[in-house]
Amino acid sequence: MALDYTVIVVYLAGMLAMGWWGMRRARSKSEFLVAGRRLGPFLYSGTMAAIVLGGASTIGGVGLGYQYGLSGAWMVFTIGLGLLALSVFFSARIARLKVYTVSEMLDLRYGGGRAGIISGVVMWAYTLMLAVTSTIAYATIFDVLFDMHRTAAIVLGGSIVVAYSTLGGMWSITLTDMVQFVVKTVGVLLLLLPIAVVKAGGFGEMKAQLPTEYFDPLGIGGETIFTYVLIYTFGMLIGQDIWQRVFTARSDRTAQWGGTVAGTYCLAYALAGAVIGTAARVLYPKLGSADDAFATIVKDELPVGVRGLVLAAALAAVMSTSSGALIACATVANNDIWSRLRGRPAEGERDEVTGNRAFILLMGLAVIATAIAIDNVVEALTVAYNLLVGGLLVPILGGLVWKRGTVHGALASVVVGGLAVIVLMATYGILANEPVYYGLLASLAAYLAVSLATPATDAAVLSAWRERLTGRFPELASEPVPASR
Repeated sequence: MALDYTVIVVYLAGMLAMGWWGMRRARSKSEFLVAGRRLGPFLYSGTMAAIVLGGASTIGGVGLGYQYGLSGAWMVFTIGLGLLALSVFFSARIARLKVYTVSEMLDLRYGGGRAGIISGVVMWAYTLMLAVTSTIAYATIFDVLFDMHRTAAIVLGGSIVVAYSTLGGMWSITLTDMVQFVVKTVGVLLLLLPIAVVKAGGFGEMKAQLPTEYFDPLGIGGETIFTYVLIYTFGMLIGQDIWQRVFTARSDRTAQWGGTVAGTYCLAYALAGAVIGTAARVLYPKLGSADDAFATIVKDELPVGVRGLVLAAALAAVMSTSSGALIACATVANNDIWSRLRGRPAEGERDEVTGNRAFILLMGLAVIATAIAIDNVVEALTVAYNLLVGGLLVPILGGLVWKRGTVHGALASVVVGGLAVIVLMATYGILANEPVYYGLLASLAAYLAVSLATPATDAAVLSAWRERLTGRFPELASEPVPASR
């Protein structure tokens, strides 16, 4: 294992070095939070693919393939569909807004008010739990590598991500994510996929060894696929971690085409994970847990050196999502919650960089502590996405496509949808489908009813919003906007 250890150590040291290099470039709020809005198509597409394809997409995607066969690709497939929809229909408008957070977009569209801070709290909870679930995944990887205790693995992996994220902000995360994208592509698509299929005897032998439902594209079930679409496809449209990457695009065209390339890559990655899991089912038909399929096939079937690279790919998948969620969580906490409670902006760009850097460190410590305390990754991730989709999908997309939506409708939608999801999770169970179904319907009903029952948004607010969508106003969204009636 010495060569494998060397590969991993060199990889981790490289992540820290890039964090240090990124610190030299992050000298303003824009540079620190959105990489100066200067990423071209190559960097943008690679880093966007890296953030959406995390530990759940890699380890979990292989596990679903082990359990359901090729239809296990649907979870990651719906993530790719969501990214494609975001890129084609919304990314250009989002990039032109020149904001830093989803809540700032809501303030611009609806004219300020309580909807912004309440949506900020919901988005903060989502990004926090997303970072936590990614951090928990370090335990699985470091256990395979070093037989390390769960707590020590979480602290080690989490500390590295917190370190390079705190140092250079989005520039460091962009550079490390690009490396992670390359490592994942080589490790999973170019090495693990063909080796797994060959070790399982090829597709013919796999079909001979497994039941026919393992090769049914809909074998996982229609209801499950529909739930994936609601949670992951729609979640891709509104998550702060995803929007913050859109804000880094150099132009509208970069956001659209770079995102389309990343979404297409996700579709290929989804199928690859399912095929690897199906091959693992042939090789190890009696594993105790489907989520052990990835680690088992890597540990037992790959040659020395290649094994280290593929484990580095898994580590890269986890780190990219973890760092993206961490900077999103810190950005929301500082810009949408703390700055509003404090009631005054920072004194200058340098002060804002220092403040955002401090919040990344603070949120990082909170993520590590929470990850140590929580055992069930699936439940934590389900809570995060249920709150996000149930509470924020309607007011965000409604604001983008329906001019009659009002700030009161948005506020009612967030509160009603969020509370409905919480109550229904307590009633039906966290992993049930009903909370997101009925919570989303309740949010939509509240948004439509209250918007139609309250005065329309002030014409000055809508005019400023339309001007902003044209990209003709580069000012920050934190500047005052006209208040609605």
